[in-house]
Amino acid sequence: MSVYKKLAPFIQDYIYRNQWQELRDVQVAACDIIFNTDHNLLIATPTASGKTEAAFLPIITEIYNTPPSSVGILYIAPLKALINDQFERMEELLEDAHITVTKWHGDASQTAKNRLLRKPQGVLQITPESLEAMLMKRKQHVVALFSDLRYVIIDEIHHFIASDRGVQLSSILERIQTLTQNTPRRVGLSATLGDISVAEEWMNRGTHRECASPLINMDRRKAQIMLNHFYTDTKKPQDECWKPYYEFLYDIVKGRKSIIFSNSRGEVEMNINRLKIIAENKKERDIFHVHHGSISADSREYTEEQLRTSDSPIVTGATVTLELGIDLGDLERIVQTGSPHSVSSLAQRLGRSGRRSGIPQMCFVFTEDRPAKNTVFYKTINWQLIKCIALIELYRENWIEPLRMGKFPYNILFHQIMSILYSYGDTTPELLAQKVLSERTFHHIEQDDFKTLLKHLLEIKILEKTHEGKLLIGEKGEWLTNNYEFYTVFENSVEYSVREGTREIGSLYQTIPVGERFVLNGKTWEVLHVDSNEKTVYVKFVGGKSTINWFSPGFGEVHTKVLQKMREILMSDDEYGYLDQSTSIRLSENRNTMRQTKAFARTHRTDIFQLSQNRFGIFPWLGTRALSALRYSLQMRGINTTDEQGGILSNVLLVVSVESVATLEAVLCEIKTGSIDTEAFSLPEILDIGKYGEYVPLALVKKQFMDNNVDINEMQREL
Repeated sequence: MSVYKKLAPFIQDYIYRNQWQELRDVQVAACDIIFNTDHNLLIATPTASGKTEAAFLPIITEIYNTPPSSVGILYIAPLKALINDQFERMEELLEDAHITVTKWHGDASQTAKNRLLRKPQGVLQITPESLEAMLMKRKQHVVALFSDLRYVIIDEIHHFIASDRGVQLSSILERIQTLTQNTPRRVGLSATLGDISVAEEWMNRGTHRECASPLINMDRRKAQIMLNHFYTDTKKPQDECWKPYYEFLYDIVKGRKSIIFSNSRGEVEMNINRLKIIAENKKERDIFHVHHGSISADSREYTEEQLRTSDSPIVTGATVTLELGIDLGDLERIVQTGSPHSVSSLAQRLGRSGRRSGIPQMCFVFTEDRPAKNTVFYKTINWQLIKCIALIELYRENWIEPLRMGKFPYNILFHQIMSILYSYGDTTPELLAQKVLSERTFHHIEQDDFKTLLKHLLEIKILEKTHEGKLLIGEKGEWLTNNYEFYTVFENSVEYSVREGTREIGSLYQTIPVGERFVLNGKTWEVLHVDSNEKTVYVKFVGGKSTINWFSPGFGEVHTKVLQKMREILMSDDEYGYLDQSTSIRLSENRNTMRQTKAFARTHRTDIFQLSQNRFGIFPWLGTRALSALRYSLQMRGINTTDEQGGILSNVLLVVSVESVATLEAVLCEIKTGSIDTEAFSLPEILDIGKYGEYVPLALVKKQFMDNNVDINEMQREL
């Protein structure tokens, strides 16, 4: 009650109107930190715990009691959809307080933006990319907009911390602080943080403040989890062999407001297309929608609105685009085809259901061809199934992948150098170094490396030098910075717009020949014409099934703890109550297969088995970065490794050529205990360090690549 009385009167009325029985513990704790300290605040509590209100209620009270002379609250989110969702919630809360809320992104009202520029006030909601564009194009407005900024709220901060966007955002916030000579407090929100200390460090960058992270004892919500497994009968026609799988999918979402998550856009499209056909054959209503990055913005927003407001059943196939915290109403069931990528992803997806009216439900569905008798043993194991069980067990243990911040983000350093020069015009190398290297964001980068980067940019004509010795953007650099895609630091693939007449349906990564059929937005289209110059594919709706499948990307990074949990599951006899009978049988088959190989023989220092006279397989049970370290260490000693294709299998197994198991064990022992000269590693010819890596000199690219992708210490510790 004492905290409630400190809240602004209109907030008290809002709480009363919405019939809240009490403030939650996290909201009380957040109010205490905001009202009684000068700390930054990190709110890391599970989904549907009241994080958003915990952040906004005390902060809005503060700017209501002592109105700032500029924008008072800067709300930053990774998605425009999240901004739109929060905009509606904020408008209702602030309507009676006469505090304005302005959303600022490409689809937002220009009138509202101009109004804010004329009279900076209230709450500004924005993405990092729009904030970057503001710093570059409207530097003269930035001081007026943020001179008295009190709070920066960063939603879904786990999405930023370990990414290039997070480096960009950190740099932007420090640049704004330098321009305004004002250091606002920061508030971070997340439901999926594994290591609070990493998030606190990221939150504090450049603020010279402590970060308070209230520890709230919240009982984890109980959840209903089911795993189901199907074999496809390849002896039957293709449509028939998949029929039981799709009919099961149809039955488990029938009559429910649901999301079917898949790991690729192609799989989403195939699933929803088949469910639409089943509904048509049964003469039942088509309630199936598609939501992913290749669907037009209008269609995505329509689907979000239907999920949020419809009282009728609705089923949406989605990728990661519906993982983040957009309010999607009262979802009854989440379905995952295959395994999620990570524990973090599992937690996000599970948290989508049961938010308002009950227990979350998540059903995992696996399908595979029955292995042929002559298939090598490790290819008969359903690694995705084992991984999924491992993720569930780690989630039950309250473990989530810790986030990692790279030390040498040279590609984003380049981007920020160009952004600063665009904003300021010419400047001396010394002043530029002072502006950039003084940021906490780039504190690991040495001056010599900074000089190396500048020298390279001059050599390739991205930068030029004036007669006075000042740096400015060169002709090639102007072409780069004047492109609207410069504001983003994530890769945008070249996409072809798909249109039925003048109506945009979505986009494709690749062209499709005229006359061929493909699935997009859950429907089947036939290609009428391809305009390569305009990057447009014109189509007509034909219905039925497609003849072309989408390209599916590979799997991302896997943590060592996930691999070790997979090993533990394969070695044990533990039973899991959430497996159906078919899945339990499949798990037993996988365990028996591994045991029959003697891969777990205790005489070995690691899990080794012989494939042929001079070929051996190793199960190191190492995460992606540690496994890369092992692979390079073996190659450095003349032992060639072969990648096994097949999703997660390439993260599980190394196949090596060596004369004997004794030789291999001796080399592994030397790698584990000896010193390793990483300069001798034979790295790939093409080193991917993200967008703008092509403008970074090779020596720095190698340094960043090694930091991003190779972990010697973990490899030696865990091998």
